[in-house]
Amino acid sequence: MGKMGFGPGNIDCDDVLEELYLYMDAETDEATKNQIRQHLEACAPCLRQYGLEQDVKTLISRCCGGDRAPATLHERVRVRITELTVEMGHLEFRAE
Repeated sequence: MGKMGFGPGNIDCDDVLEELYLYMDAETDEATKNQIRQHLEACAPCLRQYGLEQDVKTLISRCCGGDRAPATLHERVRVRITELTVEMGHLEFRAE
């Protein structure tokens, strides 16, 4: 069952970002998939994050010869992307 939230698609950004890898690998249920799709259509920061995740996945596929990164690399990349997202969020907040 999909998660309910207050963001676009009735799902919050934090929940979308948590589910991105599952969403990209088509491992989410239909309700969650629809919520995430609606959210991405309306939320520029999450859409940008989704694009970053897609790029990372493509790079891993090319470099590692497979669809899945080693768990340690996956975690390091996820932590770094989260750090960059927070930094970008602070910069965007200050710019307004």
